[in-house]
Amino acid sequence: MLKLYNTLTKSKERFMPLHKGKVSIYTCGPTVYDFAHIGNLRAYTASDVLRRYLEYLGYEVRQIKNITDVGHLTADDIAQADTGEDKMLKASKREKKTPEEIAKFYEEAFRSDEKEMNILPAHYFPRATAHIPQMIKMIEALIEKGHAYEKNGNVFYDVTSFKDYGKLSGNTLDNLKVGARLEEHPDKKHPWDFALWLKAPENHLLKYKSPWSVGYPGWHIECSAMSIEYLGDTLDIHTGGEDHIFPHHEAEIAQSEGATGKKFSNFWLHNRFLLVEGEKMSKSKGNFYILKDIKEKGFEPMHLRLFYLSSHYRKQSDFSWKTLEQARANYERIAEWILKLKDISKSIGVIPAASEAIKQFESAMNDDLNTPLALSFLYELITETNKKITENKLPAKEAGEILAAFGKMNKVFGLKFSESVTITADAIMTSDDDIKAKLIADKRLEARRSKDFQKSDELRKEIEKMGYLIEDLEDNYRLKKKS
Repeated sequence: MLKLYNTLTKSKERFMPLHKGKVSIYTCGPTVYDFAHIGNLRAYTASDVLRRYLEYLGYEVRQIKNITDVGHLTADDIAQADTGEDKMLKASKREKKTPEEIAKFYEEAFRSDEKEMNILPAHYFPRATAHIPQMIKMIEALIEKGHAYEKNGNVFYDVTSFKDYGKLSGNTLDNLKVGARLEEHPDKKHPWDFALWLKAPENHLLKYKSPWSVGYPGWHIECSAMSIEYLGDTLDIHTGGEDHIFPHHEAEIAQSEGATGKKFSNFWLHNRFLLVEGEKMSKSKGNFYILKDIKEKGFEPMHLRLFYLSSHYRKQSDFSWKTLEQARANYERIAEWILKLKDISKSIGVIPAASEAIKQFESAMNDDLNTPLALSFLYELITETNKKITENKLPAKEAGEILAAFGKMNKVFGLKFSESVTITADAIMTSDDDIKAKLIADKRLEARRSKDFQKSDELRKEIEKMGYLIEDLEDNYRLKKKS
């Protein structure tokens, strides 16, 4: 029985879909003005694990992940979608490209990052700019029902009209105080009213016709309009980062339920922030990393994915190069173990998954997607199995069962093990060429240890002729196939 922590109720609840056997998921996607950073990728990996486990349980999942290419202002986390510069326009000025060129480039970069991280592609990636009519229609409905008002070409949501405002975040109107950081818009009735539509200045590059003005939508209305367009008035699950809880997701609830009169989402799942060595990630601090930075340091995307899986999505995770080194070591340990099992079990056919290992895995995942606990069970299995292998006590049938069990688990973990994986002295050998290269690299390591540098150079040339690059580590090496 799957239980998920629901931010709306602040408790773990048994998951029951709206429609038997089917699950709808809306995931807040990227604003495509820059590369996704490793904190963003953690959030998307968390929603990927959710989807993978639901599919593992036999559900037919439909996942929508929006692409924000208009309307996300630089101060949306402070105010109510009416302060700051449009992030797309800011990037356009920075890179001297059109907003359309910016959106196309960074959307493609995002999709590429997700592919490298083995994140299953959403069933659809709706773009905000392609759904302006749906947003206008929803705004019209909100005005008609008394939840929104227009002034001077701007349209705002009247938060006092929605009695449940604050039920997700706890930021009810009684609790909210107008601080120095909240700038009051002259056209607002209440400081915490938020923008649905803003009249654009004449030189604004992203603007559209509406009944109220030539302008552009607020960030919050986009997700409400697109999620309802593709998943219906009520969702099974809405996911996002904890920074989205207020004001973004609170606004989505007010808009959606105000327009439809129905509950917007049954479950809200939010992942915690990713810190970097105990600090918030920031370009000014020099601790802001994207996937390219990870690869340039010699790590693979799967090392990063395993790092994400090693902490619970609802717990703050602390990234460092040391923790990523540990993730790489764990990844290579799993890879080597797979190879050993394949070697032992190759003489037999497909075997049903080992029941006890699967039972432990499912008990962990059913408890709010507890991936670190699921991995701990896997590491225990690896230790026990390796002991049997060392003692030559693992029958081929049992090896096949364990291998099949891991294959089933890995449909959820989503770890890839391919020929391009980096090979260290203790890592997996994925092909005959890998095995030959590794044997020569082992001999070269011994030559280095005995300070026979002539032999070491000869063996390096032999390895390079085979199409591999070798990097010397302190008392180890790293092999990689030439691209």
